[in-house]
Amino acid sequence: MTSIPPTDFRSFLSSVGRVFAVFFRQGRKARRTRFFFLFSFLPVAVSLVIKFNQVFSGKPGREGGYLFTNLIMLFYLQMIILILALFYGTSVCSEELEGKTLAYLITRPIPKAAIVLGKYAAYMAVMTGMVILGLIFSFFVLNVDRLLDPSLYGLLGRYLGVLILGLMAYGAFFTFLGSSLKRSIFFGLLFSFGWENVIQYFPGSTQRLAIAHYLKSFLPATSSGRFSFLTFRLEPTKPGLALLMLFAIAAAFLALACLFFSKKEYSLED
Repeated sequence: MTSIPPTDFRSFLSSVGRVFAVFFRQGRKARRTRFFFLFSFLPVAVSLVIKFNQVFSGKPGREGGYLFTNLIMLFYLQMIILILALFYGTSVCSEELEGKTLAYLITRPIPKAAIVLGKYAAYMAVMTGMVILGLIFSFFVLNVDRLLDPSLYGLLGRYLGVLILGLMAYGAFFTFLGSSLKRSIFFGLLFSFGWENVIQYFPGSTQRLAIAHYLKSFLPATSSGRFSFLTFRLEPTKPGLALLMLFAIAAAFLALACLFFSKKEYSLED
């Protein structure tokens, strides 16, 4: 097995960095980013409605930590990170075809794999920023009366980590779809709101075929009740193995995306 010379590897990383810088700047300023930024703040609006209702009704209601875990995280895990990863992930490769910029991009002295990895990293950074801001605002709104409780911040850190891992794994999978399929958005929607939202509730080892299963394995156990959506039928994988599986999923699908994008002969008519 031949090894990659250090100079070539440094050149490859430099190419990834240049692609990242260009597309991160473009991604922040893109029109769709404004839309998805507002979309990612939907749980903040829900949190404000819940908190105002508690204040003006005079009833204590559920504690903020309980609502945050069972309701707000439901929005992020079951909808928001899936939508963000789908539209940003599939666009890593497909937007170059749709925008007729592929021919220009691949003539630059940059490896095709560096284009995929650089754009994936750039869009990951954009998505992560949206999710972190929305989650933190939701957390503060629902727990405004308990902000001096240090145990809450450990939970916040855990939830942030889970969502970032979700963006990483889903983003890699959808990047692969975008590099290999023409109707990647359609198949991505089927996967997101078909397969992922059904198979995770199957009993036994079948639920381990869903990325969501490994993400939920990091969540704390919740008491039963009408808001216990996230851990319904969950038979969690050990956190160490769940983390390994998420990194393996991301690495495998990114490698496949790089392979497809590097080897496939695209035409402008695609």
